[in-house]
Amino acid sequence: MCLIFLLALFAPRVAFALMWIFGDRVDLAFGSFIWPLLLLIFMPWTGIMYALLWSPVGGVEGAEWILIGLAVAVDIMSASAKAAKRRYAAY
Repeated sequence: MCLIFLLALFAPRVAFALMWIFGDRVDLAFGSFIWPLLLLIFMPWTGIMYALLWSPVGGVEGAEWILIGLAVAVDIMSASAKAAKRRYAAY
């Protein structure tokens, strides 16, 4: 798990894809392949966090949603930073 976290710091999409291919947590957390595929493309941090926090007993509950909210914020900040970099790269 620590190796996945270190890989996620540099390449979250690769880490989420490796979790999905070589593990069963992503398949257990999501019912179909559509949601993990969309999260892999658009919000990899959120997908990683949801797959790690999901439990078979109750899913994601309570304060775990705060961590997923932080992952959503990281995804949004990452996308906006890339857009700003593209916008100001021409100047």
